Amino acid sequence: MKYARTLYPEIEPYATGMLDVGDGHVIYWERCGTPGAKPVVFLHGGPGSGCSSGQRRQFDPELYDILLFDQRGCGRSTPFACLEHNTTWHLVADIERLREMCGHDRWMVFGGSWGSTLSLSYAQTHPERVTELALRGIFLSQQSELDWLMKYGASELYPEQWEKFVGLIPEDERDDLTEAYHRRLTSDDHAVQLAAAKEWSMWEGVTVTLLPDPAMLEEFTDDQHAIAIARIENHYFRHKCWLEEGQLLKNAHRLKGIPGVIVQGRHDCCTPPAAAWALKQAWPEVDLQIVPDGGHLYTEPGVTDGLVGATDRFAGKTA
Repeated sequence: MKYARTLYPEIEPYATGMLDVGDGHVIYWERCGTPGAKPVVFLHGGPGSGCSSGQRRQFDPELYDILLFDQRGCGRSTPFACLEHNTTWHLVADIERLREMCGHDRWMVFGGSWGSTLSLSYAQTHPERVTELALRGIFLSQQSELDWLMKYGASELYPEQWEKFVGLIPEDERDDLTEAYHRRLTSDDHAVQLAAAKEWSMWEGVTVTLLPDPAMLEEFTDDQHAIAIARIENHYFRHKCWLEEGQLLKNAHRLKGIPGVIVQGRHDCCTPPAAAWALKQAWPEVDLQIVPDGGHLYTEPGVTDGLVGATDRFAGKTA
């Protein structure tokens, strides 16, 4: 299929800084686009991946004042790969601190994958602070979604990589891969920790790609990136992201009156469409766009088209 919208050109931040959010954590933030324009906060995925320059390109820089930040423990935030005082609710509080720092009364919230989980958690906690929600690759942290990635589901589509992922763990520990990997990712032996991080990150990298992408997989298995995303993601999975089963669906009524768009790839193997469909049933007014030839990543043409279309629309831009 052909799609009309592409990512905006590269832009540089007009301001960057470090914000002390307490608990020993200091988070990196950057602002891009036009000061005083429509405010938006971008929430990256993972958890643990950090923000990147490409993510800025989903917004028209003339129409948006964009705040991006590296969540606790990842990217340029410190301490690196730290799991202490690092939960969904710590991050929700951090977003509020950043909003106050920027001087915004309300802002748009944009997040994909884990970023969609965090966006929903924030919006349901502080609905009065959210003007719109733009979401991609919905992940609700329900047991079925965790099992899809860690027990049975994605394993049927990528059996060769699943064999490698499971193969790191002795047979007598395979009944709970999340816990088995946690023991290795928190090992005092750096070699053990790094080997586990690379396998975890490679499994993640395979499930997010619709077609093979060697360059992206190489980035995923970079030592620093792998350790951050594996340790933090595993930490969040172990605790079901500090969400009760079905919490984000039960509390969807709190989103009433907030305009929203969900862009969901039909062939998303990391966060399958069932979660986006369930959220649509709980939040009927959201605009759910299922991309027929799309996977998980924002860089895929159909997904890009939907996300840029959403940000253009919310900024009042007409074709």
